[in-house]
Amino acid sequence: MKVFKKILISLVMAMSMAAISSSAFAAPEGEAAVKEAIESTLTGIATAQAAIKSGDLSNVADIILKAAQDSKEFRFELTERQRQKATNLLKSARKSFNAGNVEAGEAELAESLALFTEMKAKYDLTH
Repeated sequence: MKVFKKILISLVMAMSMAAISSSAFAAPEGEAAVKEAIESTLTGIATAQAAIKSGDLSNVADIILKAAQDSKEFRFELTERQRQKATNLLKSARKSFNAGNVEAGEAELAESLALFTEMKAKYDLTH
């Protein structure tokens, strides 16, 4: 009977601890924000490229600025330096479009898209 009581008490304590510490089973809060940041960055770059192909250059610089701002929220230790380089390429592309140099801006956008796509693949492998 003593063994039964010990087992019963142990089970009750384990169940109560599991119920109380449900936050231990929750997904990390920042993970959704990181995924959203990389997705919105990639979408922004694709939107800018589509605007360039359609000939609507009036708001390309604003789209690139938004993508660069979104990229700052993508925090993943393994790709931090690569993210900085890709964000600098976005800034450079924006400056090129503001200066009227469409070809250079388009090349920088393509390069930054490739870098961000690679970073997303690395992130997806580990999460």
